Amino acid sequence: MIFDNLVTRARTNFAKRRQYNRLVAEIENLSSRDLADLRADRSEMLYHIHKQIYG
Repeated sequence: MIFDNLVTRARTNFAKRRQYNRLVAEIENLSSRDLADLRADRSEMLYHIHKQIYG
């Protein structure tokens, strides 16, 4: 029971980290022009994805 919970939590955390890293890479690959077109701020986007994934 305890081991199952530990494994489940580890898998969940790993999936969250993988999703976060993928989104960060996408944001980091946006050029300044892309950000201007989106009227977005890179740091603001990073903050929001962190909040979305990790709460």
